[in-house]
Amino acid sequence: MTDGMAAYRPSHFELEMRGAVALVTLNRPEKKNPLTFDSYAELRDYFRALRDADDVEGVVIRGAGGNFCSGGDVFEIIEPLTKRDMKGLLQFTRMTGDLVLAIRNARQPVIAAVEGVCAGAGAMIALAADLRLGAPDAKTAFLFTRVGLAGCDMGACAMLPRMIGQGRASELLFTGRAMTAEEGERWGFFNRLVDKQALTDEALALAQSLADGPNFAHMMTKTMLNREWDMSLEAAIEAEAQAQAICMQTGDFTRAFEAFAAKRKPVFEGD
Repeated sequence: MTDGMAAYRPSHFELEMRGAVALVTLNRPEKKNPLTFDSYAELRDYFRALRDADDVEGVVIRGAGGNFCSGGDVFEIIEPLTKRDMKGLLQFTRMTGDLVLAIRNARQPVIAAVEGVCAGAGAMIALAADLRLGAPDAKTAFLFTRVGLAGCDMGACAMLPRMIGQGRASELLFTGRAMTAEEGERWGFFNRLVDKQALTDEALALAQSLADGPNFAHMMTKTMLNREWDMSLEAAIEAEAQAQAICMQTGDFTRAFEAFAAKRKPVFEGD
């Protein structure tokens, strides 16, 4: 692994370390934190680098000013896209999908703290996270059809039905309507709803609790959650048998047993 990601200073979003947890803030509150070509690319590159970073053990991503993210900036992204040729358009759509892949492939648990507007690409960033905490005012919309595009953007048609079910996903992707926070919790999009004022603190506390756990085992859990999408049950059980055997060789497994035998809380070191 490499180190040094805790010291990274981005140009197009804010980054703060809280212990071993990285707090990523989308910070354009005057426009509800929309993404630009540059912020897409920098977020993609940051999450890609996290895969091999050994000084970050959890990530919380949030928006500034009471909203999560309103999607791609209308004048800085959507307007220029109307003037690109097919090659240029495909370069962009592949880059946005690569951001989702980078979040999914980061070894660390990623938690989205969602409040206010969470739309378009913002909704996909939240969906790509491992866990989502929502404020009661969160409004999540996969509104690609509202701008004349298909609902199949950044992996939405693959990921959203697995999260909330085919029928509910179909409704949101065809209509572009906003999913309320209550619907999101009831349907399984949000793990739980949290008071708006406590949202960031709750997300950081959850991320820290995971960061204090068996980090290698968390990485393996995330890896298998990704890989087992297209496996048969037989293949999945065999893959998990191999993954668990690998985890049984770690120091964390031994330390957990020793702590249990001594009736004390285990201290995990991620090896």
